[in-house]
Amino acid sequence: MSQQPENAEGPFFHGTRAVLAPGDELVPGHGSNFQEGRVLRHVYFTSLLETAAWGAELATALAGIEGRGHIYVVEPTGPFEDDPNVTDKKFPGNPTRSYRTRDPLRVVGEVEDWEGHSPEVLQTMLDNLARLREQGLDVIED
Repeated sequence: MSQQPENAEGPFFHGTRAVLAPGDELVPGHGSNFQEGRVLRHVYFTSLLETAAWGAELATALAGIEGRGHIYVVEPTGPFEDDPNVTDKKFPGNPTRSYRTRDPLRVVGEVEDWEGHSPEVLQTMLDNLARLREQGLDVIED
């Protein structure tokens, strides 16, 4: 794990389809929401609600579950780094404020009043993900 980003300040959020409670821990070793059959070595999180909203909505939609998912306030229990899947690879710097860790994230609460994306915008993102998958470009660096 590289050095923790200097400008990474909380609160931190994790968007997911999972139903969790304060005190629960998110740990590596679970299947990816974006690649079937792929087990991840990291847990991903962000300091932006917008980014967490995408995580919650996409995880839920890709699983075929009705609803928009959940956004939790989390605290890292160990070191973390910028998410290389978006940092510099897709967006210079880290404008999505996305991070990953191999240590657990502790759930401290749920964000109840977050705004999701319109069904049209969500469908466009799902279509783009499907297109990347068809082209073999849906690579996750984990």
